Amino acid sequence: MGLAVGLMSGTSLDGIDVAMVDIKGSGLDTELTLIDFMTVPFDDDVREKIMMNSSVSTSDVKQICSLNFQLGQLFADATVVICTKNGVDVEDLDFIGSHGQTIHHLPISESGFVSSTLQIGEPAVIAFRTNTLVVSNFRTMDIAAKGQGAPLVPYTEWILYRHEKKGRLLQNIGGIGNVTVMPANATLESVTAFDTGPGNMVIDELVKRLFGVPYDSGGKLAAKGCVDDDLLSKCMSHPYFLLAPPKSTGRELFGAFYVDQLLLGNEQMNPYDLVATMTMFTAKTIAFHYEKYIFPHHDISEIIVSGGGSYNTTLIAMLTELLSGTCCVSTGEDIGFSSEAKEAIAFAILANETIHGNPSNVKSATGASENVLLGNITYPPRKNKS
Repeated sequence: MGLAVGLMSGTSLDGIDVAMVDIKGSGLDTELTLIDFMTVPFDDDVREKIMMNSSVSTSDVKQICSLNFQLGQLFADATVVICTKNGVDVEDLDFIGSHGQTIHHLPISESGFVSSTLQIGEPAVIAFRTNTLVVSNFRTMDIAAKGQGAPLVPYTEWILYRHEKKGRLLQNIGGIGNVTVMPANATLESVTAFDTGPGNMVIDELVKRLFGVPYDSGGKLAAKGCVDDDLLSKCMSHPYFLLAPPKSTGRELFGAFYVDQLLLGNEQMNPYDLVATMTMFTAKTIAFHYEKYIFPHHDISEIIVSGGGSYNTTLIAMLTELLSGTCCVSTGEDIGFSSEAKEAIAFAILANETIHGNPSNVKSATGASENVLLGNITYPPRKNKS
């Protein structure tokens, strides 16, 4: 295809991840070069609106309607920023892949609610502002095919990380943690994936309340505390961890409400100990799922961690210790990839597959009944670009 931008705003709500790539071919013949990556931070006002409207108790339909278009404008702005930085006319882009911002994810029907998902960030606004084709709403077709609409990155990981001789686990630690199991010389049918539970989400919300900072930079706050084993054991009893894959989760289970409940009865605990315990909680949920669902069935040589959590050295040290003697833990940078750009790149790849007419969900990861094309295409308003 050519020049493309991938846009991603995740559950951590730190901002819009923007990756500019040069992409050619499709499937295993994809050739991709990362030109540039940046994160455009959200203003506090926007972040608060997203958080408020991601909660059943505080969401407002008028606010969601407005926020959908506001985020579309911000995604378009972010695209313009990275193009300007790299001396590219935004109308010279071949396409944009935009994940949008998830504000609710209901992968399984419950109590009169059908399985569904909602990402906002109006693609028509992006297409109009940039005069570029936009592929968006990647999760909905998978859910229509009786999948959970997540995780979606396994297909792109199969393209980028497949190894002929090594079995790999691709662990992303964003707001939520998710793992892709990549056997040696994997076929797409042999790839599996699922959400392991909270990534940075609980830690971020906790340090925001206790220390007034958006995240625990480098895990420095957690490093000052001690893990409370009783609280950790209580957290590990959450019903989500009893579910077998495929499964997915989000802010509905591990967002602000979870931290509300966590703090009840633990107000007097040393704040550093609380952060240390929740950091170990993230590490423990990852290791638990490996030991229960992956290691008994797969020969794994290495674990490659990406996402914002890969920069939390305390978290990585905890995970490495929990997995000591099983396999080595490394980050995307260790094998020549950008950990922070990974998901934005993924949506550029998924958009490219959609444009080529290639299904790109992984049935074994999402539970879908069939392979389907992902994403809706929004065409630019002016057919002939000047």
